[in-house]
Amino acid sequence: MESGRSGDSTVLNMPESKVKTNGKGKTPATSTATTKATPDPRGGSKKGIAILDFILRLFAIAAAIGATATMGAADQQLPFFTQFFQFEAQYDDFEVFVFFLITNGIVSAYLILSLPFSIVCIIRPYAAGLKLLLIIFDTVIMALTIAAAAAAASIVYLAHSGNPNANWLAICQQFGDFCQATSAAVVASFITSTLLICLIVLSAFALRRN
Repeated sequence: MESGRSGDSTVLNMPESKVKTNGKGKTPATSTATTKATPDPRGGSKKGIAILDFILRLFAIAAAIGATATMGAADQQLPFFTQFFQFEAQYDDFEVFVFFLITNGIVSAYLILSLPFSIVCIIRPYAAGLKLLLIIFDTVIMALTIAAAAAAASIVYLAHSGNPNANWLAICQQFGDFCQATSAAVVASFITSTLLICLIVLSAFALRRN
């Protein structure tokens, strides 16, 4: 800074700011780095698991309804009967079969009601709370289905083989159609329980990848 006399103005010498040019008298444009959001690869797998869950529920519904309808239609009347005696076998003659019918009806209703929740899991694959809720209810329904199928299977086995020690006769020698219907219902119920186990494993795997 140089100061003059009292009558002169004060002159300030400021250093000039140097701006680098690109040789053409223009300042280079500022480069901005842009980043693109990469999609999460886990989202596609979660959505695929949710779609598979929905498909398995459809098959489980068909198996449960089939087991319920087949057991409910299990009825056979032998052609030879008298005025006072009729030889007939119905599912409601066995309390275990009644329990089996009610249980599979409940399972069918639950699986149908669970379809909207499964659709929500497809739309929102990261909904962990909803998947956990489905796991809990699927486990309860699976245990109930296995219990009913196992109890009915024991009666079907006795109907086919009997028990000489307890003097229980094998009624399937006379009521063949009835035994075939009850056997098919038990098989369909075990298929339902197997599909429910697969649903539980799928939901647990999806939660593990969160």
